[in-house]
Amino acid sequence: MTLQMSTAIVVSMLVAAAPAAAQARHEAHAHDGPQDVPATQPAPRNDALPADEEGAQSALNSSPRHGEWVDVKVPGEESPVRTYVVYPERKDNAPIVIVIHEIFGLTDWIRTVADQLARDGFIALAPDLISGRGPGGGGTDSVSARDEVVKLVRGLEPATVDARVNAVRAYGLGLPAANGRSATLGFCWGGSASFRYAGSQPELDAAVVFYGGSPSADVLDRIEAPVLGLYGGDDARVNATIEPAAAEMKKLGTTYETEIYEGAGHGFLRAQRGRDGANMRATEQAWPRALAFLRAHTQ
Repeated sequence: MTLQMSTAIVVSMLVAAAPAAAQARHEAHAHDGPQDVPATQPAPRNDALPADEEGAQSALNSSPRHGEWVDVKVPGEESPVRTYVVYPERKDNAPIVIVIHEIFGLTDWIRTVADQLARDGFIALAPDLISGRGPGGGGTDSVSARDEVVKLVRGLEPATVDARVNAVRAYGLGLPAANGRSATLGFCWGGSASFRYAGSQPELDAAVVFYGGSPSADVLDRIEAPVLGLYGGDDARVNATIEPAAAEMKKLGTTYETEIYEGAGHGFLRAQRGRDGANMRATEQAWPRALAFLRAHTQ
């Protein structure tokens, strides 16, 4: 074969390979997003709502409100309950709201919710209910894996939770800036705990339940505080507990207001960017309703 023919063959092979190489490069970057096009920026945060999980740290860093950590002693327990307390900026005394965390423990997002409640005029207390149960006697921030936090939270006995919330409530009511009124507000596991706690604390003024299951009939029979339940439409597991509770509380003459937001999923307030906008729509409606309910029963 002559040198001229060899050169021609090599050139033709390179030309033939070029489309395949280009396709391979395209596939390798298929998940990188558009090239040389600026990424879509999230919509500006609505300051009238709590931040979502992704924006929690930024919201905390930019908050002008006074937040502090306190250790609340629980009668009969060695470990205090580490609690994040945020104060509103107001001249008169304020009601207290105890924020009961999700199955994921006391996260930055829960602290953001507490900060938002303070913005809206409440003294917010967010206890870490697994305080003393993590490595070295720590709480949520001492546990390296979320699954391990979940196990610790699931392992809490209802009586332990109620005792710890009672201690935090007593601490909050004893603050010089408190007005003597109290409420709970919880999410998911904490929503269930908020509902159940209303049956163990007859002096509670209100309970808000964000997508938490309803307690048993014997607990419902003991509830005196008005309860507000806010739920995602696509949350059949939790929503199956709404009607039995509503029927029982109606029979007892106890206030149980409910709202189900179509298309929203479980955890919509934390995952506001999910479900094609349904979670954000639910958040925009549910948060103002929760505030109005709390104000009506604690001012």
